Amino acid sequence: MRNAATRWGRVRAVNEQQLAAAGPEAVALRRTMWRLGISVALSFAVIVLALSALAAFIVLRSQQADAAGLLRQAASLADDVTDPPAGVYLAIQGPEGHEITPGAPAGLPDQAAFDRTSSTGVAETDLVSLGGTSYQVYTLRRTTDTTQAILNLGADHRERDRLWMAMLASGGLGLLCSAAVGMWVGRRAVRPMAAALALQRRFVSDASHELRTPLALLTIRAQLHQRHLRAGADNQVLTDEADGVVTDASHLTEIVEDLLLAADTRSGDLSVTVDLVTLAAEVVAATNSVAEELSITITLRHQQPAVLVRGTPGGLRRALTSLLDNAVRHARSAITITVDRAGSRAVVEVTDDGPGIDPAVRPRMFDRFSSTAGSEAVPTGRFDRRRYGLGLALVSEITARHGGSISAHDAPQGGATLRLALPALNGTDDRSERTGTDDHPERTESSDRSTPKGTAERRGPDR
Repeated sequence: MRNAATRWGRVRAVNEQQLAAAGPEAVALRRTMWRLGISVALSFAVIVLALSALAAFIVLRSQQADAAGLLRQAASLADDVTDPPAGVYLAIQGPEGHEITPGAPAGLPDQAAFDRTSSTGVAETDLVSLGGTSYQVYTLRRTTDTTQAILNLGADHRERDRLWMAMLASGGLGLLCSAAVGMWVGRRAVRPMAAALALQRRFVSDASHELRTPLALLTIRAQLHQRHLRAGADNQVLTDEADGVVTDASHLTEIVEDLLLAADTRSGDLSVTVDLVTLAAEVVAATNSVAEELSITITLRHQQPAVLVRGTPGGLRRALTSLLDNAVRHARSAITITVDRAGSRAVVEVTDDGPGIDPAVRPRMFDRFSSTAGSEAVPTGRFDRRRYGLGLALVSEITARHGGSISAHDAPQGGATLRLALPALNGTDDRSERTGTDDHPERTESSDRSTPKGTAERRGPDR
């Protein structure tokens, strides 16, 4: 029992954490769900109450009409008091006195009603209560005598009480059922809204995170270009840097388009043949300016001239950019990117010489919002940005969308290795749609500096 309570406490804590993480929209949606459920339950309760009141009114009126008809018939047809209808007592008052059905309750007949009807000739109906039992009394003056018919209402009252109890029980059960149905209806009504809000929040967070690194790279490249302009650099250098700015801007457009495609459930299969070697070279070239500022060497290695996969270029570029950005934030002086084939899989490994991965956070490092206060990267001055715990989670989602997998390992010489594996295409596959499109005769990209940027604590989940 204690274990069950502990498990329930844990489940409740997790639900509260998820609700808190979902933000104010989840609280508003839950309130809406409760309001819908309560509204349905109250509406059902009002309907049940109205129907119960109507049924009780009809039953009571029917009982009263039946009782009145029975008493009138018994009083008008009585010739003696010995054989009245069941539940009825008869009393007849004539010139010689009055007589009453044997076994009639003490206190009956109603002498006052006898006297009024005998003097006025007007028949009357009265209710008399004796010993906690109610009796309906009908008094009628006939030609030679006055007759009184008395009906014991105990049976009618017991039937009425049973009716009220049945209505109360059915109404309570109906109220509970209506509350459950109301909650179910409310949950179903709110679920599309909750899904839409979750999708909106997810798209905004994904787009914001995915655009941060390319924008930072573009900003640094523009700053270097500005610096070289002021220093009067050679025209060829300035032209190359301007081409790099244009290339980074086109990559930004590609990322935005891929994010929109990922968010659009109506989009079909828009994948093309992608060369991971070329794509990795383009990502390295875009990141080199940041690495040089941090005195980090980036090396691209590959055994084959091309490693082909099927996928969306924007999505795969986002994945490789996030992996390399993650490595830059944690490396001390060197990063190695290896692109190769392992059987039917295309493998990209990004290895850095940073502090490695804390085993305690390894199981959740690919979860969303898994960054913790104690798991930040080494501060990198003006390049340091707040982390939100989305980078590796988005890489994992992109990889899963392409039918691949991602894993984290400790590097043999220290540091960490993030391994991205995707289904590979044969070298004979149609390459008419291959991307990226840039030609890179030299596949190894590196910076010339190798000064370490300092030491770090062991790193955490999302970088």
